[in-house]
Amino acid sequence: MQQIVLYASHHWVLLPLTLAAAIVVLVLETRARTANFASIGPMETVRLLNSGGLLIDIRAQEAFAAGHIPNARNLPGSAIVEGAKAIERFKDKPVIAYCDTGMTAGAAARHLGRLGFNKAYNLRGGLAAWRQENLPVEKA
Repeated sequence: MQQIVLYASHHWVLLPLTLAAAIVVLVLETRARTANFASIGPMETVRLLNSGGLLIDIRAQEAFAAGHIPNARNLPGSAIVEGAKAIERFKDKPVIAYCDTGMTAGAAARHLGRLGFNKAYNLRGGLAAWRQENLPVEKA
């Protein structure tokens, strides 16, 4: 305790910055530990799909028809917001959401986690990362 008081008296300008940095670290660590989803790459996605996971494409129907990952189900983001009733039976199985770049699917995966999906994932980099790994894409 004496060292903290000594630090504060000698470095009074740095004290607010130190406290702010400590608060930021605590908030980020708490957020990371309480997140109900994870971001995974294409190869991990393939592994989860081979073990019975569900892949959902949250893009619009037109984008899905133009090209999507094989065996993916089209479930637009609005359906996830409404409660994801269509995929409720997959609550205890891996559910991987993807979009074009992975940004929108991250929010969808977080929402699925809040809805009780225990293994909700986001395909990091989305369809672009999938294509970059030269993995198959099909058209509807």
